[in-house]
Amino acid sequence: MTDIPPDHPRYRSLLAREKLVAAGDLVAGAGLIAHGRGEAFDYLLRERTTASARQAIVAAAEMLVKAERPVISVNGNVVALAAKVIGELAAAIPARVEVNLFHRTPERVAGLVDLMDAAGVTTLGVEPDFQIPGLSSERGKCCRAGIGRADVVLVPLEDGDRCQALVEMGKRVITIDLNPLSRTARTAHVTIVDELTRVLPQLVMAVGAARGGVTITRKEEGTSKAGRDSWKSDVRTEHTTTVFNNTENLKAAMKEMVRNIAI
Repeated sequence: MTDIPPDHPRYRSLLAREKLVAAGDLVAGAGLIAHGRGEAFDYLLRERTTASARQAIVAAAEMLVKAERPVISVNGNVVALAAKVIGELAAAIPARVEVNLFHRTPERVAGLVDLMDAAGVTTLGVEPDFQIPGLSSERGKCCRAGIGRADVVLVPLEDGDRCQALVEMGKRVITIDLNPLSRTARTAHVTIVDELTRVLPQLVMAVGAARGGVTITRKEEGTSKAGRDSWKSDVRTEHTTTVFNNTENLKAAMKEMVRNIAI
């Protein structure tokens, strides 16, 4: 990789680009385009975690802690950028990790699993034995022991068609997506509008905090709009009840972007 001076004003962004390029064929060409699109939205956030993102991180942590069979789904971009911290998050929850790809080849899946193994994370995906209903793309191939049986799935990057299919299966979906207008962001139960490598360490800490005394009951069941948008958490340490609404949180994220443009 290119030696980027740590004091460079674009250090984090340039480092992420270098990591994606260094991963070679394990990151699809389309993944590089998607990363660039995400950077454009990150400029609108001024490359910082906003108040709405922090609220979504807390909501995501509580949902992951409450889950019975949580799974973190990773693709080439996620592995290249954040394999180690994905392992930390999986251990903190705890959750299984599975490689799931749109541009799927046996070689790419095996290579990404090897990178996760090198980071100390046992990862599913090499031998898919389950098909996500209604999803004809390669993303439909997954592991029964992972995404197939999951009740909560963390999808760290934009993945609209599979996100919708998972919701229709009755699974709860959390996503990290810089684009608040994407199908993924609007379909998921909890959307964190922020950059992946900023979010993950905060999510690890939030999971630890949630394990310190949070119980969650769903406000609405099913896959209706109300069921996706709202759920209630009782935080015993504060003796208060809070409701997270994904649609309202996305509106807040967009307002933050607009304010940043106006200044």
